[in-house]
Amino acid sequence: MKKTLLTAALLGIGAVSVAFAQAPAPKKAGIESSGYTWNAQEGEKIQALKLKGDKVNGEEAYEVCSACHLASGAGRPDGTFPQLAGQHSTVLIKQMADIRAGLRDNPTMYPFAIALTDPQELADASAYIQSLCIPADHGTYEGVDAAVQIAKGKTLYEKQCLECHGKNGEGDRDKFYPVIAGQHYKYLLRQMTEIRDGKRRNANPDMVKVIKPYTDDMLVAISAYQASLKMPGAMCAAKGGKKK
Repeated sequence: MKKTLLTAALLGIGAVSVAFAQAPAPKKAGIESSGYTWNAQEGEKIQALKLKGDKVNGEEAYEVCSACHLASGAGRPDGTFPQLAGQHSTVLIKQMADIRAGLRDNPTMYPFAIALTDPQELADASAYIQSLCIPADHGTYEGVDAAVQIAKGKTLYEKQCLECHGKNGEGDRDKFYPVIAGQHYKYLLRQMTEIRDGKRRNANPDMVKVIKPYTDDMLVAISAYQASLKMPGAMCAAKGGKKK
């Protein structure tokens, strides 16, 4: 299954059709439901979180992901595929489990996510991805007013985002808050917009409340600032794979 999907992705064949005409994920209730619990400790997610991930096995499991997210975990600067390298394993497990369970809508990734066979492989792949250095060269805001937008975004971030995502965008692995340092601007903007508009069904309701009043211009500014963040000790060197 994994080799078939990887080969298909490299050849540019549609992921959903290649997954042996597999049925789409069940669509569980998300943030629009009053009974939604953002991080319920249940199912394969909680099983995977209790397991020790094996990075060696995880590298092999990651092969199916690398067709889109690249071997480095860098993703695509145009925001179609996020930067994954250095992401907390807890966040990766939660997001993949949510996609597999139908809590997060991602038709492109779903056939690849379900190629991971069990909670152990989920833990292994997440451990490997977490071990990768974060590429310093990623998609940033490129407007002529970049300095202005980043300054505006910094004010918003320090007022409402810093407590959860940290000074350098390091997130919090124990609370499942993602690393955003090194993430592509266009991906951040897309996700922030979808969260604000209620289209990302597994979003943290606390975050939805924070950015619900944000205008499009505010989302541009805060995404521009977030994309400028770097985590000391976690970023890749300019050449080679050593962290700096």
